[in-house]
Amino acid sequence: MQLKKGYVILIIHVNNNPELQVYVADFGNRKHDRALIAEADGKVIGAVWTRIMNDYGHIDNQTPSLAISIYKEYRGFGIGTELMKNIIRILKESGYEKVSLAVQKNNYAVKMYRTVGFELADENDEEYIMVCRLTVAI
Repeated sequence: MQLKKGYVILIIHVNNNPELQVYVADFGNRKHDRALIAEADGKVIGAVWTRIMNDYGHIDNQTPSLAISIYKEYRGFGIGTELMKNIIRILKESGYEKVSLAVQKNNYAVKMYRTVGFELADENDEEYIMVCRLTVAI
């Protein structure tokens, strides 16, 4: 596995969904856009990206929201954890104090988010809003 900085994003069913355009529209052209991709055998197999946006995980206008996607056949090998650790490091080095995300309560990735330093900040019927304070993150 190889991690690269970049603005190539693994997008699954996002382009045709207007509700999800906040995650990808003009990505790479905004000051707070950050992304990493994971490759295996020259194929993009996963990505993590952040931007300050008014999405499900939005907590304030200084905190980037995070999104991550790994192809199903590559899950369970630690790729998501490595992407998360690296994007957290990049955000910390860039001077951000925290990063947020929203995740469905029944999503298996909740455990991984906690492992890399995310804590519950809020919740609704379906989702957790989680925050990672970068001053204490791994």
